[in-house]
Amino acid sequence: MILQVEKFHLYLPHIHTDGRYNYETIKKEGSLMNRKKLIILFTSIAIAMTGYGIALPLFPFLIEKYGGGGLQVGLLIASYGAMQLIFAPIWGSLSDKYGRKPMLLIGMGGLGAAMIFFGFSTHLWMLYAAQLFSGALSSAVFPVAMAYTSDVTEDEDRGGAIGKIGAAAGLGIILGPAIGGLLGAESLYLPFFLAAGFALSTCIIIWFGLPESLPENKRAVEKENIKLFRMSGLWQALLTPMAFGLITAFAVNFGKSNFSSVYGLYVLERFGYGPREVGIILMVMSFIYLIAQGALVGPLTKKFGEENVIKGALIGNGAGFILIMNAETFPMIILSVSFFILLNALLKPSALAYVSKRSVYSQGRTMGITESFMSLGRILGPLWAGSLFDVNYSFPFMSGAVFFLVMFGLSMSVKRGKSGSAAL
Repeated sequence: MILQVEKFHLYLPHIHTDGRYNYETIKKEGSLMNRKKLIILFTSIAIAMTGYGIALPLFPFLIEKYGGGGLQVGLLIASYGAMQLIFAPIWGSLSDKYGRKPMLLIGMGGLGAAMIFFGFSTHLWMLYAAQLFSGALSSAVFPVAMAYTSDVTEDEDRGGAIGKIGAAAGLGIILGPAIGGLLGAESLYLPFFLAAGFALSTCIIIWFGLPESLPENKRAVEKENIKLFRMSGLWQALLTPMAFGLITAFAVNFGKSNFSSVYGLYVLERFGYGPREVGIILMVMSFIYLIAQGALVGPLTKKFGEENVIKGALIGNGAGFILIMNAETFPMIILSVSFFILLNALLKPSALAYVSKRSVYSQGRTMGITESFMSLGRILGPLWAGSLFDVNYSFPFMSGAVFFLVMFGLSMSVKRGKSGSAAL
């Protein structure tokens, strides 16, 4: 048997005296090396998202300062999702050809540069320009991070590892707004420069600490040009074994947006709640999301498989919307929101692991396409919920319940083939 030297040369000390490799030792040390890589990746994402979270509470105040209103806030959020929709597949495909590490550096560096751009903004158009710039470059971070994770994990561990990426981002979103709120009281601009420092510090960590996960001999060799986003590409992906996972990825953000985009207005109109109550609800949501993605999704997908976790989460999300509409007291509101967020948090990493295992493309391209489906949810969800809220404040939640129950019905039609792949 011919051994591949580049794969095993690090393990020469573990050759037995009779010349055989100790494969158990090799496997154990390889797993340890991969865990160290993931720790560095998770830490980088947590730091970068803390920086993003620092800036997040300041956008409405800057928009108001420059003469904008609620519509401008919505358009600013949607513009980021639109750039992700266009550019995420491109960065994913480029990472297949040139490696994960360069694309992660571009994404993190782009986020830092955008924060500096925000800090120097003096007009409303400059906020939009900075947001578009941020979306175009930082959209590399998550699809490439997911592809990196797929490179260094076994199938049975992938759901848990992808969940930890979500948990790392969630940790940043918990810590960031608190820091940004305190600093924003003194200056609306200073937090953006601190956020830039957080994002750019991750470039140093990645440059010096994160090894490349995709060796050159495994990179895409096709010479075709990387194309901009085309709707036909998403449609073609729906004709593959990845279809159910991609639809679920869309459902995660579309359904969640039916909740998050109007919930503050909902509790204000129905219960007269103010910033204190809404702040408590958001804090509980963040912690539940962090715990679910960091600690629960891995064991659950390992024990029950991604398909079953997705099915349970879909019907749970539908039930969550029903509970939210019927909650009358503050403790019941906290419990109903916690239930909904817990089940919603299980969907994203399960869908990503499902898609990764059934990929018909390279991992970078696959995760870029998946990010596009999630971006569609980020764009369409708030527009749908906002238009229904203007008719009746309960309609977004009613439609959310119906949407997830229909998705659950669709999930029951997923067929498992002999090879273990699934298709609609």
